[in-house]
Amino acid sequence: MLLVAAAMLTVGACGGVQVRTLVAPDANFHGRTTFRLLRARHLGPDQPSPNDPMLVNSISYRRIRSALRSALEKRGYQNVEDDASMDVAYYATTERQLHVQNWDYGYRRRPFPRQRTEVTEYTQGTVIVDVVDPATHELLWRGQGRAPVSDDPEEYGEVLEKAVDAIIAKFPEPTP
Repeated sequence: MLLVAAAMLTVGACGGVQVRTLVAPDANFHGRTTFRLLRARHLGPDQPSPNDPMLVNSISYRRIRSALRSALEKRGYQNVEDDASMDVAYYATTERQLHVQNWDYGYRRRPFPRQRTEVTEYTQGTVIVDVVDPATHELLWRGQGRAPVSDDPEEYGEVLEKAVDAIIAKFPEPTP
């Protein structure tokens, strides 16, 4: 199959959050109206901090998942547990660097045909949202934003919500 490089890169400032998006060359969002939030499995050698948004028991984990669900629902998508037309994963960290290879959602993280070396480390404050085809486990869309990290869990939760809102604002609206 011939892949046409129809990737789109968007950079914008949305509420102080810098956002970039990338769409798979052959991505088709027509008819994709439902989503399911995936849970990551930790693979890394180091244990994340107690308030890391990737840890199931952390406050920021609940805040970012709630923000994702809310932002996608505001765009017109429906959250379902079974038979979703899209799987949604995210990566974020309170640490100095985000190592996405330390987390497994069960899909290929490498976005689209590579034209440069894959980067798997991101700076502190980076939030990545991936939308994946649940049937093929192929990455369809990636949104990335960066916002400041706070030691205060409440403040950090608010920053995560703003970052998620800014990222999802760039995601295509549903088309039945």
